[in-house]
Amino acid sequence: MAPAPERLTGKVNIGSLKLDSGEQLHDVELAYEAAGNMKGPAILVCHALTGSHHAAGTEAEPGWWSGLIGYGKYVDTSLFCVVTFNVLGGCSGSTGPMSVDRKTGKRYRSRFPFISVRDMVRAQKKALDILGITELHAVIGGSLGGMQAFEWGVEYPAFMKQLFIFAATPALSDYGIAFNRISIEAIKNDPGWNSGDYEDGTVLKGLEIARMTGLVTYRTPVLFDGRFQREEAAHESAGPYYQVESYMNYQGIKLAKRFDANSYLTLLYAMNGHDAGRGRGGWEEAAKLIRADLYAFGFEGDILYDPETIKDSVQAVPNSTYVHVNTHFGHDGFLTQFEKWGLHVEAALNDHR
Repeated sequence: MAPAPERLTGKVNIGSLKLDSGEQLHDVELAYEAAGNMKGPAILVCHALTGSHHAAGTEAEPGWWSGLIGYGKYVDTSLFCVVTFNVLGGCSGSTGPMSVDRKTGKRYRSRFPFISVRDMVRAQKKALDILGITELHAVIGGSLGGMQAFEWGVEYPAFMKQLFIFAATPALSDYGIAFNRISIEAIKNDPGWNSGDYEDGTVLKGLEIARMTGLVTYRTPVLFDGRFQREEAAHESAGPYYQVESYMNYQGIKLAKRFDANSYLTLLYAMNGHDAGRGRGGWEEAAKLIRADLYAFGFEGDILYDPETIKDSVQAVPNSTYVHVNTHFGHDGFLTQFEKWGLHVEAALNDHR
């Protein structure tokens, strides 16, 4: 049995944070997980939309990226200290819509300010400073986490040696924004939404639908057709009801029970609004600011973050490598089939040790 890596969890209070919008957040906390060799080089992992800081997790409760991170795995916790923060605006312990606004004594809910990806990264930088981490071996992230990783390379070019960006582009496409709008409308038009002031514990049907909408964009038709093959399921409706419909309903309910709808909207707006080139002369000029070695991964069939766009975007980075992953998982490829691309990560990390 592999030895259990050292693992710490907690919260870091970074004090006040001035946001891109000009607003000021006070008493900002970020929940974190640090796993692995605490004396080894530090790697920062940035999570995607519905992820959390539990990236490595434990043997009893594996983290969302435990297939990549762990003892003897591609990101080897016997060598590295892997740090993950619950993103600013999230709902797994960090300051977000469910936090209490000290001005009113009530939860922010829908009154939580707009958070940009840059705000997320700057909050993480302040937290790392407090934790005494003065440099990073690498920053790794996929989807929304990949947007953060790109921003890390531009905002703090001397702070890390390497960047690993999975299924993410410098800005979300109009196609991606269009799907996010469907999710936003589903949530805001739920009868229980109440302008964001729904009662604690409320499970919104709108959030379930938002999750189902997202899920369709995360996978490919080949994967759906191959898995479900039009198999019918037991049902109560007058018409046919298929296993794929049962699966979609299950995933929607599962997410809505564990995730806050206001946080979901906060993070969708952050994704929509992100543009690494804003105020920097465009993303091509922003990419030239990156000094770390960049490894970008595109996944076949990803309709949200087109692999060709990823490939084009990294060509502006001085030291960059593009890896194309053949998969039927599409956008979700960065969360599975680690054997197809994990070795690229492992080799690159070890080349810089």
